[in-house]
Amino acid sequence: MTSTGIRLDAPAPGWSIDADVVVVGSGVAGLTTALRCSAEGLRTVVVTKALLDDGSTRWAQGGIAAALGEGDTPEQHLEDTLVAGAGLCDEKAVRALVTEGPDAVRRLIATGARFDTDGAGGIALTREGGHHRRRIAHAGGDATGAEISRALAAAIREGAVRVIEHALVLDLLTDAEGRTAGITLHVMGEGQHDGVGAVHAPAVVLATGGMGQVFSATTNPPVSTGDGVALALRAGAEVSDLEFVQFHPTVLWLGPDSEGQQPLVSEAVRGEGAHLVDAAGTRFMVGQHELAELAPRDIVAKGIMRRMREQGADHMFLDARHFGAGMWENRFPTILAACRAHGIDPVTGPVPVAPAAHYASGGVRTDLRGRTTVPGLYACGEVACTGVHGANRLASNSLLEGLVFAERIAGTIAEAHPAGAARPLPAGGPGGGLPPAAGEGSAHAAGAPVEGGSRGGMPLLAPEARREIQRIMTNGAGVLRSAASLEQAADALEALRLSALHEAGDTDAVAKAAEPGVESWEATNLLLVARVLVAAARERTETRGCHWREDHPGRDDAGWRRHIVVRLTPDRRLDVRQTATEAFPPASPAPTLASAPTPAPTADREPQQ
Repeated sequence: MTSTGIRLDAPAPGWSIDADVVVVGSGVAGLTTALRCSAEGLRTVVVTKALLDDGSTRWAQGGIAAALGEGDTPEQHLEDTLVAGAGLCDEKAVRALVTEGPDAVRRLIATGARFDTDGAGGIALTREGGHHRRRIAHAGGDATGAEISRALAAAIREGAVRVIEHALVLDLLTDAEGRTAGITLHVMGEGQHDGVGAVHAPAVVLATGGMGQVFSATTNPPVSTGDGVALALRAGAEVSDLEFVQFHPTVLWLGPDSEGQQPLVSEAVRGEGAHLVDAAGTRFMVGQHELAELAPRDIVAKGIMRRMREQGADHMFLDARHFGAGMWENRFPTILAACRAHGIDPVTGPVPVAPAAHYASGGVRTDLRGRTTVPGLYACGEVACTGVHGANRLASNSLLEGLVFAERIAGTIAEAHPAGAARPLPAGGPGGGLPPAAGEGSAHAAGAPVEGGSRGGMPLLAPEARREIQRIMTNGAGVLRSAASLEQAADALEALRLSALHEAGDTDAVAKAAEPGVESWEATNLLLVARVLVAAARERTETRGCHWREDHPGRDDAGWRRHIVVRLTPDRRLDVRQTATEAFPPASPAPTLASAPTPAPTADREPQQ
């Protein structure tokens, strides 16, 4: 059994439905998985936190990378990906991505996605950072994600896939042997289902996107609060490489106090010839890398940060005035509109930019078929760590990863959990140790907190803790990190965790009466993923990819060409360990946490609490 026994404090499910597979998330990874599972005859339910077509995918501007152009090959795409990943990519995973990618894109087109074409009617391709070939397919100029989301959502609506919108996933249900048996969720609002319920299924696919909201400024939408990673940790799954958060180099700078979701200025703008300059108009990336402004994102972000520190500036500029109005209006209409909405006209002046949190290269550890270390639990897209991205994601590989690994997961689920097969029951009965759920469509039934909830489990934070977590993480674990800044972040996060507890007269701690609800659940999820990120960043005493340690500025292949894997133990400790090499161990079920030996502490500190 892998489960920690820890769950969020929530009412008992007041309704339940049955399925063969439940997919959590409605981006490219989730919807592709759902469509392929449904095509296999599996009863498929999609759970999404907002509307069906409002996942993170729709915010993607640049495009989707695949070896589709004349003279390009999967081998060249593989080489660019490995270089960007800074020695930590799983080459087998990358090879699967680049070889299966072109056909996966063609199947996406067959599903209804319409990409921009060139004069000959072929797919128009551009370049982005780290790519030596023009292999980025785009749609609507700079609205690729919106088009992909539109096409997949339309196919879902036309198919036999059931959708539950405005639903926050809470926890994994497991049977007595620790196998996946479904999820609990909370539906925000009234309708056929509202309040806390359950979806019973032998296969659960996490496709919940990123966790950018752990930082004050991010390109991620407000719903990106790390819910999938937090659920997986509470379920006993392993996460890996969470220290590798990619900060996009060119995010529209809106002022020193700007917070929340920030407008992205796509890398494709640099791919078409825009230059990074300082306030004096000097190009500063020339000479730092052979590709200058089109170097991998980690290198460009560091180049911008260095120039900012040298000049005491809080932003740099992206100059694309030479594009002219026509190119801006036709190729980058979304970015043009965003700039003008904030009083900036890129046709006549340079665009102020600065790095902001963008993409999590790490996540829930999976094998090449999307299986996690919990039987029946799968992960796909940004929430997953397949090994494709290594220490730094290559531009526009994310949408492709969602496509390729979604198809792999669907095939695996169809084999492992065929339609009509017996489903495991949650431990303790249909409610997973809770009172039996009411029939489908029933009203929300209030009840006691779930077994293993914050009374002895995961304490809930007050909603206002969200901004404090973001402040702590931005100051201590942002683009630039050090032992001192990470220690301060760890201490502050621990203080937040302890603030949700009070002493019960002895060494035991019980949760304060934090009110269960969407905002407190999100804040609690953010705190857990923040703790894991900081713990991994403290462990990795080198600079590699998008992890930049000021006190360890060099890359150390001899000591650190390996991964950091983290688990949550039943007593809420973070079990942090290193792999022996750059290769991932098999994603077989994790050892029983209740009896697993605790690894020896590192030389400089005790295991993270």
